[in-house]
Amino acid sequence: MNSDILISVAKSIVAEQKGVLAADESTPTIKKRLDTIKVESTEENRRCYREILITAPGIEQYIGGVILFDETLRQSTKDGTPFAKTLSSRGIVPGIKVDKGTTALALHPGDRIAEGLDGLRDRLGEYKQLGAKFAKWRAIIDINEHCIPTAFSIRANARVLARYAALCQEQDIVPIVEPEVLMDGAHSIERCEEVTSRILEAVFTELDAHRVLFEGMLLKPNMVIAGKKCTQQNSAEEVAEATIRCMARYVPAAIPGIVFLSGGQSAEDATDHLNAMNAMGTHPWKVSFSYGRALQAPVLATWQGKEGNLASAQKMLLKRARLNSLACGGKYTRAMETAE
Repeated sequence: MNSDILISVAKSIVAEQKGVLAADESTPTIKKRLDTIKVESTEENRRCYREILITAPGIEQYIGGVILFDETLRQSTKDGTPFAKTLSSRGIVPGIKVDKGTTALALHPGDRIAEGLDGLRDRLGEYKQLGAKFAKWRAIIDINEHCIPTAFSIRANARVLARYAALCQEQDIVPIVEPEVLMDGAHSIERCEEVTSRILEAVFTELDAHRVLFEGMLLKPNMVIAGKKCTQQNSAEEVAEATIRCMARYVPAAIPGIVFLSGGQSAEDATDHLNAMNAMGTHPWKVSFSYGRALQAPVLATWQGKEGNLASAQKMLLKRARLNSLACGGKYTRAMETAE
């Protein structure tokens, strides 16, 4: 493990109010996205859409890293340049999703566990050769108002995340550790904070036990937010206060950055919440973003699969990336959404 490489890459991803574009949807998930604009999910259409994102002019000002899917990491632009090389040439760090999705946790109804540790060391070696400098593993944590997740589920997912992170750092690949408490359901913001706290405590206990270098990783957690079906929805300031309180208690100051996931929030809400956290003042770590739908949904809606809309779609991605970069400095306002 080369600590200097890990620290340098981790810091570069969140440098200068930059964040991460999550473009790592699996083939079934990207099909759902393309279905919304009535575009067939062929390999070429998926490649074309990814190229729109990766080659959008100017995004290197606001995007420090892009998470790719296995298929995408192996693809190239129309002129034959591999996507990873295209990103690197623009100062954007290429990354790769390495978990293989979730399955039911045996004998624990309602709990899930991510798969993909088998053969991961070899896959990481191949991804490194293909140009990936960081990786991401998502652990999905279901939540209800009472008994889910179980204590065992939390421990099991924390251990898997730590094993993944250690394997990454062994090969000088920066791990993004993503424990996601889902927004589905009717749970309150207080219940979300309780569960998120328990998970973060367990995750960092396991990361430390596995000798993971905190300075050479990034955390990608959920924001502390009420479930979509909860009758009490909180203000951006309340979400920010609960989230930062939770992070401050359990996330070591050595972590270079926390890149929050959007978790199904609208593009505007995700940016607003990120801004409210940074408007609170300085924090021990960079408070940034790693958004998928919150960056991509407006791009898809603009593109509609039409060649003539390509430039407009890329401008939309640039706009959303810029607004989120402003939010990283606490300088975003909702008025900016309609100012352009």
